Amino acid sequence: MTSTVEESVVMTMDGKDSNLFPYLPYILQDLWEIGASSEVVLQLVEKHTTDHSNLKVLDLGCGKGAVLIKLAKEFNCHCHGIDAVKEFIDEGINKSKEFNVEEYCCFECDDIRVRISDLREYDIIILGAIGPVLGDYHSTLTKVSKCIKESGLIIIDDGYINDGSDYSHPLMEKSSVIFKQASDAGMKLIDEIIITKDEIKESNEHIQRNIKRRCQELIKKHPDKKNLFIDYIRKQEEENEALETKIICSTMLFGKYS
Repeated sequence: MTSTVEESVVMTMDGKDSNLFPYLPYILQDLWEIGASSEVVLQLVEKHTTDHSNLKVLDLGCGKGAVLIKLAKEFNCHCHGIDAVKEFIDEGINKSKEFNVEEYCCFECDDIRVRISDLREYDIIILGAIGPVLGDYHSTLTKVSKCIKESGLIIIDDGYINDGSDYSHPLMEKSSVIFKQASDAGMKLIDEIIITKDEIKESNEHIQRNIKRRCQELIKKHPDKKNLFIDYIRKQEEENEALETKIICSTMLFGKYS
């Protein structure tokens, strides 16, 4: 591993300074869904699986557990979520009780890069907007495919760049690169749901409004760290502009080659 847990988490939240890590729970306190769209994941699970109540689902980088809790509520399936931010895990546990699904949900605070070596025999694994925490697509799918059954599925919520585009992003690949790496890892794309630009813009505006408000509160509390929070607001604005104009936002479903 070349980065610390704090650096890795901040990167998934579109930040660049690990000093932001202890402030993320405060900055994101108004947001429950901070990764993949639970509605889109539910749609893919319902379409591509049967015997839903016996599904064993793992969410790596689960955030506050929104996707798993909604899956558990809909299907009464067994849900396991892992995230490196303790406050997110605590909220996931509380939300599972609020939704009366705590018997189906297990949440733990850990580094998924380490924990993944002990995880096996899942029907579905979700990677919801966590970026290249586990490496590129070849590395990620190679590692994660060991944790699923032969018939298991991997859901990845991510962005990619059209092959014809001249745009580049440090954390995102061209579509052809992704699908070639997936194939080399023994995985094939089974389904894909592309999020519309209007949906992205609406979501970004809601998220940005709350992030900006909480960062401004932190600037008042910690004036010596003003630049840290201003830089995060600016980085969010840059990422939002890219997501809305230059990047394809997609939820992809992969399975093993038979």
